[in-house]
Amino acid sequence: MTLTDSAPAINRRVSPWWRALAIFLLLVLLLAWAASNSMVTQLQAQIRHLQGKLSEMPQITRVAVLTDQQGQPAMLATFTAKDDKLQLQRLNEVKEGREDSMQVWAVSTDGKTRSLGIIESKYKTLQIPLRESDLQGTAELAISAENKGGVPDGSPPSLPWLFKGALVQKAI
Repeated sequence: MTLTDSAPAINRRVSPWWRALAIFLLLVLLLAWAASNSMVTQLQAQIRHLQGKLSEMPQITRVAVLTDQQGQPAMLATFTAKDDKLQLQRLNEVKEGREDSMQVWAVSTDGKTRSLGIIESKYKTLQIPLRESDLQGTAELAISAENKGGVPDGSPPSLPWLFKGALVQKAI
């Protein structure tokens, strides 16, 4: 008897089921790779879109909460350098009379005052055009009630402060 006669023949062929499973898993792997690649591309596009929208949004650079004589918040002032506007929001119901004007002042650290403009609207929120250089050296914002039209340019306020608050530079 020879060696080949006594040993059973070993089948070296791969089962068709294993081949089908391997092909199926390969297809699943390719689909998963394509889906993940598509999701990453979509996520990157969304990030770029949101970064563009964020860069277009005005960023508040300075903030002040002006308080009345009792220490209650009366006016919120925010400055956006991109738009060059000081936005004022009334937090109480104090409004100027028919013969009065509310005038906004920049108060420097040494106490010198400079007019930033007159509040000409009785609405809750209003804006005053302003450049960032107008706020250089300003430690506080204040509002006084003046005769209609405000005080002449270069003059200090003629009446005491209605509201006053520190101007804070916001960390961006």
